[in-house]
Amino acid sequence: MSSTARVGIIGSGAAGLITAHVLIQDGFKSVEILTRDNAPGGVWAAQRVYPGLTINNVHGEFRFSALPMPLPANANVTGGRLSGEDMRAYMESFADRFLKDRIKYDTEALNICRRNGGGWVVTAKGLNSGTMFELEYDKIVLCTGGCNEPRVPNDLSAEVAKEAGFRGPVIHSSQFASRILSILNAVDPSEGAVIVVGGGKSAQDAASFLAREGRRVRMVFEAADPVVAAPVPLPAFIRKSRFLALISPHVELKTRLERFLHTTWLGSKIVKAIWAFLSWSSFFSLNIPSNSPLRRTHSLFYGVRTNDEGVGRPDGFHALVNQGKIELVAPVRVKGYAPSSGSEGKTVKVVLNDGRELTANAVILATGFMSSWSKIFDDATAEELGLKTYPVKSDAFADEWNYTTLDSSVLTNHERGVARAANIYRGIVPAKNITQRDFAINGAIFTTNNGYAFEVIAHWISSYFLKDPFLHLPLTPQAAIQEAERNNAWLGKRYPNMLNEINESYSSDLAFWSWPQVVSTLLEDMSLPSWRSGGNWFTWPFKPIDLEEIACLKQERDQKRVECMQKN
Repeated sequence: MSSTARVGIIGSGAAGLITAHVLIQDGFKSVEILTRDNAPGGVWAAQRVYPGLTINNVHGEFRFSALPMPLPANANVTGGRLSGEDMRAYMESFADRFLKDRIKYDTEALNICRRNGGGWVVTAKGLNSGTMFELEYDKIVLCTGGCNEPRVPNDLSAEVAKEAGFRGPVIHSSQFASRILSILNAVDPSEGAVIVVGGGKSAQDAASFLAREGRRVRMVFEAADPVVAAPVPLPAFIRKSRFLALISPHVELKTRLERFLHTTWLGSKIVKAIWAFLSWSSFFSLNIPSNSPLRRTHSLFYGVRTNDEGVGRPDGFHALVNQGKIELVAPVRVKGYAPSSGSEGKTVKVVLNDGRELTANAVILATGFMSSWSKIFDDATAEELGLKTYPVKSDAFADEWNYTTLDSSVLTNHERGVARAANIYRGIVPAKNITQRDFAINGAIFTTNNGYAFEVIAHWISSYFLKDPFLHLPLTPQAAIQEAERNNAWLGKRYPNMLNEINESYSSDLAFWSWPQVVSTLLEDMSLPSWRSGGNWFTWPFKPIDLEEIACLKQERDQKRVECMQKN
């Protein structure tokens, strides 16, 4: 089956690359990727990768079924932990092999709007030439993720620091790879200091690199990310199986084991004990003292920001903290800057909310990211398409999900405010637009196995565009909206406050631990077998999930198409 529809894919990260590959394999003749980068890979593009960067992926694997990935260096020691360089090389290899001449580099999509008569118009800018132009597509796949637009608090911007007389570097963590030399040059190893604002993975990576380079580093944060670590590499039957997914409640409990674990008193005791042990053993494995600010974390169970440390490294973040090479200033918040007298602009005072002032020669703001969608859709298009956020209708589904593993005290006492979310069906299609079949999203579902999830989503999108009769969809936008609202209500209960903390372009669905359940639902939507890892009644929770399970999805979908034609 083939299609002459022109498909524009916005973003050349992992989601964009695998979506383009699947669409091309499915017969779409005109598929084009737009990216403002000069190399493929998104967050793993060459300009963003720096020494010491490691993948933050509990599953431990990030590739696609069409291309094997070489084992990383020292795999037997690290448990196969991938580096940023491993990811860069893989993404470039995938693009070179399957997507030659399909990617328009250095091209920034500035605006996307619906074309009169159908289809889409993308207003773009050539970053090398500075010229503006328009591109027309019949269908759009949005693959920008949530890591494109840096969030910089107004009081901490480089402009505000400059007003305080500071002439040194103030950068967002997304610029770290391109600004490493300027930071190293600004900080004297004998007397200078770098302040890293934030407690997440990017803050820890930047602080670790600078500490290894002999710079004095202070990391300022209110709360750190939780962490998963072990004294030895976790075996595949834990890391790559359904085990972690099964001890995480999902919107649908489809097996007797899940129902036992999350709806009975004994099951909840088992689940809570396992999560408590995972948290304790991770702190223990990394030798994190009981009074360390690094124990002030978001919940491992209720959050979606978890760092995978694997086996702690001698020069890793936690080891460097224990060695006194990274100073932790926490729990505090940075308020702004004050001038440093007589410094000739080489230092600035970073003002904390407890009244203290810290002197810095460079500041790195690991303060997160804003929505990558808001800049490319005007209000009218966002409203018409269905990308606007709305208050989550939790009251409408108050009687659902009375799971014993969800602690009511956490849910009622948490200062959540009003959670907001966009109504994205399956995390893929704006529910309001579902009957149009001309717009989809990949890369916005938060999971711990992106390669597997993005590939299945790409096949779902292709069937959606091709109007495959075997793809189960709501018949009306109203039905799709109702299903999306129900899922958002679930997310508000499962992950209190997360919908307010993670921008919508990176949280169309939160399937951090429960990604196997989400992927199984998408396979069932396509009338394909799910739960593919096999095993008997006792072993199936521990069977490793492997990409080879989905290597033949195209052929399976082709066969379904033939069967539907024969029936008609």
